Amino acid sequence: MAGNFVQPVMAMWQREIVRFYRQRNRIIGALATPLVFWFLIGSGLGGAFRLPNTEMNYLEYFFPGTLVLIMLFTAIFSTISVIEDRREGYLQGVLVAPVSPIAIALGKCLGGATLAMLQGLLFCLLAPFAGISIGIAQWPLLLAVFFIVGLGLTGLGFLVAWPMDSTAGFHAIMNVLLMPMWLLSGALFPATGPQSWVSWAMALNPVTYAVALVRRVLYPGDSGVMHVPGLWLSLAVFGIFGLVTLAIAVRMIRRWPGRH
Repeated sequence: MAGNFVQPVMAMWQREIVRFYRQRNRIIGALATPLVFWFLIGSGLGGAFRLPNTEMNYLEYFFPGTLVLIMLFTAIFSTISVIEDRREGYLQGVLVAPVSPIAIALGKCLGGATLAMLQGLLFCLLAPFAGISIGIAQWPLLLAVFFIVGLGLTGLGFLVAWPMDSTAGFHAIMNVLLMPMWLLSGALFPATGPQSWVSWAMALNPVTYAVALVRRVLYPGDSGVMHVPGLWLSLAVFGIFGLVTLAIAVRMIRRWPGRH
């Protein structure tokens, strides 16, 4: 029984990994665009950025947000395969097979989360250029955070991709939905006054807690994390968000017309 569940999960997970690394343009797109964002925006706004009670420059402040942006791009590139699989007929074959909807959703999301974790790890090699020192003890927790954030973002991307037939429409919705969520997450700028609509939008935005998670792990003390949600609160909020997206994905698969 366990084998009937684990084997489909692992097969779909492996398919996502192999597909990603066979398409070099996806690797470049997931890493190069956030890297350009980080360098150009970080350098351009560096002189105007002032965070109270800290010597942090903007390249350093923007680094955790760029990590989340990389995982966001990875989630977009990973979940677009849902549309491609339907067009190629692979998804229809999976739907009519005796495979649990949980295995389908989990395999897809685990593949995207693994890729997000690896991409985030690769970008962390640039941390010294931002003035961030990552200790050996931080790496296991950082990888776990990358995986959790990747799982939640991939789950959200899956919800958008599943009912769609057009990759162009998918990209349009992702840009309208996910990019504003990232912009209002504290990645580009800290929260303003507590009564402003921007602060309320940040507090209600699940991506805010993803960025806060990364910041809290990169800065174990208080430096660099002022006005940022706490580690356990961020972990709880984004963890619940990931579970909710996975549960909705399973429900969508069960209700799909091609499912018997």
